[in-house]
Amino acid sequence: MQTLRHYASRLPLVALMLPLMLVATSCSRYNDNGSLSIAGVIYLILAIAAIISLLKQDWSVTKKIIWGVVIWFFPIGGSIIYFLFSGRK
Repeated sequence: MQTLRHYASRLPLVALMLPLMLVATSCSRYNDNGSLSIAGVIYLILAIAAIISLLKQDWSVTKKIIWGVVIWFFPIGGSIIYFLFSGRK
């Protein structure tokens, strides 16, 4: 029973790692010739910084999921909106 409680307490963290993986794979970081795109790298760094900052907050799970959805569905703007308007500590 103690082991089940331990895994259940980690479930929200695992559920929030899914948007981080989706952000990392949804970015078109490569040009047509296979070289890295500067805009893609900037977006990836900004999105990862926003997700890491989001995971460190002591908010409820629903608020974290809402901000994670904003960051994921609005690629560069979502991260900027998060950093400007989230009221993080």
